[in-house]
Amino acid sequence: MDTETETRWFATLPERGPGPSVHWASPAFEAELRQWLVEVLGARGIDLVALEQVHLRPWSTVWRARGSDGVDYWAKQNCEHQKFEARLLHELDTLSPERVVPVLAIDGERGLLVVPDQGQVLTETIAPDDVESWCRVVAHAMALQRDLEGAQDRLVAAGITTLRTAEAPSYVEARVEQLSRLPEGDPQRLAPDVATELHALVPTVTEWADRLEALGMPETLVHNDLHANNVFAAPDGRLRFFDFGDAVLAHPLSALLIPLNILAHRFGATSDDARLRKVADAGIEVWGDVVPAAELRAALPAALQLGRLGRTESWLRVCATLTDDEQVEYGDAGTWWLASLRSEPVLT
Repeated sequence: MDTETETRWFATLPERGPGPSVHWASPAFEAELRQWLVEVLGARGIDLVALEQVHLRPWSTVWRARGSDGVDYWAKQNCEHQKFEARLLHELDTLSPERVVPVLAIDGERGLLVVPDQGQVLTETIAPDDVESWCRVVAHAMALQRDLEGAQDRLVAAGITTLRTAEAPSYVEARVEQLSRLPEGDPQRLAPDVATELHALVPTVTEWADRLEALGMPETLVHNDLHANNVFAAPDGRLRFFDFGDAVLAHPLSALLIPLNILAHRFGATSDDARLRKVADAGIEVWGDVVPAAELRAALPAALQLGRLGRTESWLRVCATLTDDEQVEYGDAGTWWLASLRSEPVLT
């Protein structure tokens, strides 16, 4: 690792710590959460009527709180390296309130947030092969990006990680070296043959980064888990996004990786599938007044490849705080995404 890389934020892997899911499953956590929600709701003249845990994952827990006003509220806490979501969502609600779920309250220090119920998520209201709805998802998600132009400093101050396009080659080199050095038996360890292939790929990563840099587009919010389970359809026709725990600041076009990847697997599609192109174009059009759409389409494969680094980083954040059993199940996820740089782009 060169001296310059050693000074960057990715000079070390996310610090490891205990798995929070053990605490989230305990009566002690329920008591902590209950006390906080009583205070939050009580400040608005609402009594807490009922509280139940709905999701318990290694990376987050979600609880349903019923208020005396008849409204359900959703409370969430993330793992240590993703707890910035509470502060980030608060900023997004301020900067683009019509495009994200409204925030009732946060505790930024503990990474707690609570939002009012928004009804059914989009995936419950559309067919699995509804391409038009997926076009809406990516178009609205990238419209959110446009709403946030000039607000990068606020998002960074909230705690989001910036994956700068120009740093992609250094990031890959650093993560390959770090994951290769992990002891045998560690689920995150990168196999020597894969490490060799990734080292050889660095010049290509540099070409991808140079191609995207030439577009002159700044890094912006990339949801990094953009699918129809993480969006609500508002009565006014807008889409409201949530679940930003995986989010990064990265190249705008890289936001298309997850929806296109999901659809490619769902359809069994090849990289020239017209349905995937239609969804990609819906997102590209949002930025078409900044860079000609033809140039964006040409650069999209590079952006989709570098989008894999966002998934790598979010999984490395998650995998830093897993129990031993969770490490067995999920511990190789970040390494898998890094290794996937060797795969062909989902859309060419």
